[in-house]
Amino acid sequence: MKIAFVYAALVALLLATAGLALGVGHGSLSDPALRPALLELRATRVLAALLAGASLAAAGVVVQGVFRNPLVSPSILGTTAGASLGGQLALLALAWGAAPSVGRAVSPELVLPLGCLVGASVSLGILLAFCRERTGTLVLILTGFILSSLFLAIGGFVTSLAQDQWDLSRAVVAFTLGGVGGTGPNLVAAAAPFVLVGLCACWAWSGSLDVLLSGEDEARTLGVEVGQVRRWTVVWVAVLTSAAIALGGNVGFVGLVVPHALRPVVGVGHRRLIPAAALLGAAFLVGCDVIARVFPSRAELPLGVITGILGAPVFLYLLARYYREVEHG
Repeated sequence: MKIAFVYAALVALLLATAGLALGVGHGSLSDPALRPALLELRATRVLAALLAGASLAAAGVVVQGVFRNPLVSPSILGTTAGASLGGQLALLALAWGAAPSVGRAVSPELVLPLGCLVGASVSLGILLAFCRERTGTLVLILTGFILSSLFLAIGGFVTSLAQDQWDLSRAVVAFTLGGVGGTGPNLVAAAAPFVLVGLCACWAWSGSLDVLLSGEDEARTLGVEVGQVRRWTVVWVAVLTSAAIALGGNVGFVGLVVPHALRPVVGVGHRRLIPAAALLGAAFLVGCDVIARVFPSRAELPLGVITGILGAPVFLYLLARYYREVEHG
């Protein structure tokens, strides 16, 4: 009964936030000539933020379960930095004249999500090369850290190359800082299947992740193939993060804060926690996009800046509460 109430409250929160997002922003819905276009643009933004928030929050739950550490986020695997680099390279390729040749094979609007997916796949391939049956979590964490550092450095190089063209520079910087303002319907439609399949796949591994919380040796004793669970969950986390970055660029703290906020309410079981995190993550990112749109400034605030400003203090509070609970047993 309690968990049903929690789900109902999260759904109501998401619907209320989405309704607010459709009603606010630049332009007035009172103008009959502009209303259809404004609603279409805002609905696309809402769907993009919803899918990206759900992906990042669910990926955070899974990563924290795999590493048995509530302080890690999806970026620890290096696939986030890889997807970001892939998106930057896709923007660079389009600006440097690859659009005609690409357009014959795939729509230019799909180049960005494909670039993010390829970048995440490259990072994932390197990571899985170290992900053996007996590989410890420390090796994976170190590998992910090294990959993130490498891809971020290359991303900085790409950003410096983009400075030669003003429009390309703005596009790369906007993508790096995060935002759903430039997301089109085709991009949302292309990313949605990856999000839905990734969420369903992660939820299907809930039972194994629950057993893995007791420790790797205990999980092996109970018949769980730890290496297989780790490999497949890492794959699906990469799918979710690449889709989220393609939709909203670099957006931080969603996969870190949302699972922390929900565990005291729904517990640590992944079968309940993953869908609850997806709902709250979606509502959180849609709400952050509303703040980005209505903030009184000449230019729209980047979505990643909003999530960082809101997410960091919330995470510090949740972290302090977690350690107080641990100290008091």
